[in-house]
Amino acid sequence: MTTPSTQTAHVLAPPRTALPAVVAMLLGLFVVIGVGFAGPAVLHNAAHDMRHSFTFPCH
Repeated sequence: MTTPSTQTAHVLAPPRTALPAVVAMLLGLFVVIGVGFAGPAVLHNAAHDMRHSFTFPCH
């Protein structure tokens, strides 16, 4: 006599490393497209504003 076997479906959750990888790819895409096509004055002003936001003297 054989016993009936039941099969259960396992739903695989995405690995915990998927979210950081996706965020890193989106950040990289933004840097390449957003910053890559920005003019030099825009980049300078952004860096200048970041220095001020960290209370770093730059003048």
